[in-house]
Amino acid sequence: MCVFSGCQNVDSGIGVYAGSPDSYVAFSDFFDRIVQEYHSHSPTDKHVSNMDASSLQCPPFRAEEAALIKSTRIRVGRNLADYPLGPGITNEQRDSIMASVLEACNGFEGELAGRFYSLDSMTAEE
Repeated sequence: MCVFSGCQNVDSGIGVYAGSPDSYVAFSDFFDRIVQEYHSHSPTDKHVSNMDASSLQCPPFRAEEAALIKSTRIRVGRNLADYPLGPGITNEQRDSIMASVLEACNGFEGELAGRFYSLDSMTAEE
């Protein structure tokens, strides 16, 4: 299952997905090598998450660069600890995630406010 997507979509880059966090342990010989080669992150390296946006060093875009941005996508698939990763998730769990994400997105205000587009309901024009 880890390589199924890559076999079906040979242009997908790596094409390998862990079905659960435990997959990284159960298949460590496989995943450790991929992570090391792709991300230069060894099994002994420690990842530190800093979710404080004020510590980001993000200079503003120049006007001509900012004009190129039409929309933004926020990906949350691996940020929900109570759910399995993509390959191991049920339709009911996907629906639950969608409801949680929609609730969170509807709470955005100011420059974060926008419209949430579900892939299931988007029109070809959207």
